[in-house]
Amino acid sequence: MTRLNLVLLLAVLCSALFLVHTQYESRRLFVEVDKANAQAHALESEHDRLEVEKRAQATPLRVEKLARSALQMQSVNPALTQYVNAPAGVVASTPASGVKP
Repeated sequence: MTRLNLVLLLAVLCSALFLVHTQYESRRLFVEVDKANAQAHALESEHDRLEVEKRAQATPLRVEKLARSALQMQSVNPALTQYVNAPAGVVASTPASGVKP
């Protein structure tokens, strides 16, 4: 009878240790999941902020300002426009019309 009690006590102790280990792992994994969720939320917030910043950087007014200042571009006007005439005998066709001479 003593031997059976000893075996049962050993089985209960092993079961208890396994339960403690399982609970510890469960809590550790829950903390990791919680950290991952917090990091995902932070990354999503950062992504939203960057999208807003990207939209603010791409406004037509800002693009025109950069084109004028950094690239020294100017608006089209008749004084700056150069017209090129086709040589004699060459007929110019417009690609949009689709009609060939």
